[in-house]
Amino acid sequence: MKLALLSIAILAAVAQTGRPGGGVRRWAQYEREMQDPAEDPPDAWEETEFAFARLRYRSGRDGWRARWGVDANKSDRQFIQGVRRLTRIHARSVEHIVDIDTDEMFNWPFLYAVGIGDWNVSETHAKRMRAFFDRGGFFMVDDFHNENEWARFMTGMERIMPGCHAVELQDDDPILHTVYDLSKRFRVPGLNVVHDDQIERGGIEPHWRAILDDKGRVIVAICFNQDLGDAWEWADIPEYPEKYASMAYRLGVNYLIYAMTH
Repeated sequence: MKLALLSIAILAAVAQTGRPGGGVRRWAQYEREMQDPAEDPPDAWEETEFAFARLRYRSGRDGWRARWGVDANKSDRQFIQGVRRLTRIHARSVEHIVDIDTDEMFNWPFLYAVGIGDWNVSETHAKRMRAFFDRGGFFMVDDFHNENEWARFMTGMERIMPGCHAVELQDDDPILHTVYDLSKRFRVPGLNVVHDDQIERGGIEPHWRAILDDKGRVIVAICFNQDLGDAWEWADIPEYPEKYASMAYRLGVNYLIYAMTH
């Protein structure tokens, strides 16, 4: 009798949380904070060897739409489709949202965040992310621009890892050659500036930067004065040039494979 009651309770919980048959999208609870929420594909609840994890952080600019949710979640899902086509990684078709206030990040060694020049990092957040890096985690950050946003990003990183500093990736760095040879690169701009001067919020020069651990491994891959998320999000429309979308996918795939193999 107890087993039967337990089974009924589990089935009820499954339905309420949106698992197959529940009729609720996997990340419905966060969609109001997202810029471009998309319908779930049929295999949204499939458990796979890899899930693309997006960090849900806090920002003073959070409003009806949160800063962490820029380009989400269409951008994530279109990048994941690229990963599934361009690699042999068994990737889940939908993203995984990782709240910075939880230990969930320890389950997902690859984290991605956008608009990170606006984040607020508390001491609790810093301690948790420090542990994430100590356990081998990899963090890719994207879509922040100008020196003020850079300074706010680095203030957060300094709280997480005191004394850390960022370096410019060199053309021969392994992370730029894990799958695609990216010795030569060009800026990946957002859709809103792609047909103009490609400068967003005063971020003039594109940079491919990184923070390394004490063994020289990249643990933070930094796309500064660029917008890979927009390129993934709008790769399916004629208005966004293919060459920028292709570069965004190649960079993302390289960073992902590096994170999984180094």
